[in-house]
Amino acid sequence: MTTLLSTRDVARLIATRGLPTVLADMVGYLEQDFRRWSEFEKCARVASHSDVGVIELMPVSDALEYSFKYVNGHPKNTQEGLLTVMAFGVLADVNTGEPTLLSELTLTTAIRTAATSVMAAKALARPNSKVMALIGNGAQSEFQALAFHYLLGIEEIRLFDVDSRATAKLAAHLSTVRGLRVRMCSSTTQAVRGADIVTTVTADKTNATIITPDMLEPGMHINGVGGDCPGKTELHAEVLAQAKVFVEYEPQTRIEGDLQQMPADFEVTELWQVLSGQSGWQRSDSDITVFDSVGFALEDYSALRLLRDQARELGLGETISLIPQPRNPKDLYGHLIGDALGESKGRSANRLAA
Repeated sequence: MTTLLSTRDVARLIATRGLPTVLADMVGYLEQDFRRWSEFEKCARVASHSDVGVIELMPVSDALEYSFKYVNGHPKNTQEGLLTVMAFGVLADVNTGEPTLLSELTLTTAIRTAATSVMAAKALARPNSKVMALIGNGAQSEFQALAFHYLLGIEEIRLFDVDSRATAKLAAHLSTVRGLRVRMCSSTTQAVRGADIVTTVTADKTNATIITPDMLEPGMHINGVGGDCPGKTELHAEVLAQAKVFVEYEPQTRIEGDLQQMPADFEVTELWQVLSGQSGWQRSDSDITVFDSVGFALEDYSALRLLRDQARELGLGETISLIPQPRNPKDLYGHLIGDALGESKGRSANRLAA
């Protein structure tokens, strides 16, 4: 049998445990899995692109469990009253192939993306960073802001979006957060000046240059989240050239990240090497670092593990018959015309008798 977690289940889980706790737990699960990077069978996600968006499948597995996520990215969806990103995911037993968990991943992806950003910043950003610029104030922005405030000690968030309504929405949501100063800025340049960390999370599928070389300052960490498919960038190529660049899974980032602008021999470091102490890199106060984050399947594997473990602890979700369970596993047809039909007739008879 398969456990189903709906958006309502995940919302109840977050309400019960609290968003700061769930974010912290997510970082812990991510770090644990990234540190055993070599144990996973990995590949770049499979993407189907159209003029208006992309639909992707993101698989990964270790010796025990297989997972995948279905996810889309359609920036114009909001004009139709739909989310830009929608997702669900599956965990399965490698030994049998049986799907053990089917879960929503739209809410969860926002949380795991913010947690991944914090995981990277813990390793790459200047210690005791206090000010973050947040460029792009859409659906992902609250999660990024709160994760950096709760888990990394960010005290001031500077907001800018070309859509002032998005900024007003974000500012309203953050206004009740104790210990967090929120500044609404009139330009990217104003928001970025003097920031310790710059997070870009824009949605338009275009080769944009949100951050330009003149905005860079010694010691700055750039968390580039929005450039996540071919033809979609946020950072000027010279920004990458002047920084030490870190990625999740290099073969995927070279196709989809801001890294797509750079020559094939441009040097990058995969984040797992830093987390496991294998990179040999040590930050200096003047280093400019870039985390070219496109999202990777291992992060969804970690998120699904967390959901399964915490939902089980809290008694959330329901058991569904996603896969047939015939009396004779060699007789699927017999189950269709016999077992399943008989069970249906039995339930109908019971209803009539009642």
